[in-house]
Amino acid sequence: MYQNNYINLKQSKMKNLFKTFCVVILTFSFSVTSSAQDDTRSPLTMGKIEPYKMQVTYDKTSHLIFPSVIRYVDLGSDYLIAGKAENAENVLRVKAAVRDFEPETNFSVITNDGRFYSFDVYYSPYPNALSYDLLTTQKAVEKANGNDVFFEELDSNPPSLTDAILETIYKDDNHIIKHIRARSFGIQYILKGIYIHNGKYYFHTELKNKTNVPFSIDFINFKIADKKTAKRTAVQERFVTPLRTYKPLEQKIDGKSAEQNVFLLDQFTITGDKVLLIEVFEKNGGRHQTLRVKNSDLIKARLINDMHLNF
Repeated sequence: MYQNNYINLKQSKMKNLFKTFCVVILTFSFSVTSSAQDDTRSPLTMGKIEPYKMQVTYDKTSHLIFPSVIRYVDLGSDYLIAGKAENAENVLRVKAAVRDFEPETNFSVITNDGRFYSFDVYYSPYPNALSYDLLTTQKAVEKANGNDVFFEELDSNPPSLTDAILETIYKDDNHIIKHIRARSFGIQYILKGIYIHNGKYYFHTELKNKTNVPFSIDFINFKIADKKTAKRTAVQERFVTPLRTYKPLEQKIDGKSAEQNVFLLDQFTITGDKVLLIEVFEKNGGRHQTLRVKNSDLIKARLINDMHLNF
């Protein structure tokens, strides 16, 4: 009798221990699974770009001013209409396409400096603001957590770094090349410097107008030509297209003034019988200027690494 009770008690304890063990295993498995799911979510959560909140209405247009030229816009629904402002490549117009839409919608923007912007949009008959300056807002955000979008033409160069180099060269305004210039009709065109960084050239130029008649730029060419025929014919010319410029090309240089610019080009070299021509043409005029750059000038390009960039 005593022995049977002992056996039953022992079996009961074994059953309780087994149940406890199963509960522990299940709890541990759930914990591991939850931890794995958290680990899976964490990297994406850490990289989340917080959207800006924005209100729009049907009868009024909202304007967003971006620090750089708008390159891409994607609207989340047909509740919105948007477009770049005429003659203002960095200004986006947005308004509601229908009245009183209830669900939240969104849109995204990529700018030429490689920045990505996300907006959550709500309808309001009386928006709390109609104009937004993203330059002021973005400066604080990008210093804390940059979100560069890489463009094919820039290869592995972040657009924000490229723009910082262009701006630094422009603002430092150093004159490191002394012998490449053109001068006629009171107009002087100067190549102030050639810089190189990560497979890209930066050409720093200045155009001076010593007359009282404004000089309006029509277009600027970079082309490679034979030294002997560069002045007479277009045979065997090869154009090199700038990837970016610091300032728009449609400039007007007033009388007794000067304007500089910085051009970004892919890295290249030329043979001894070739020359790089940088040509600036006057709109409705004939005071064109041409700079001649030899290969010996290209290979002396100054490295960017030692410059203090303006971020």
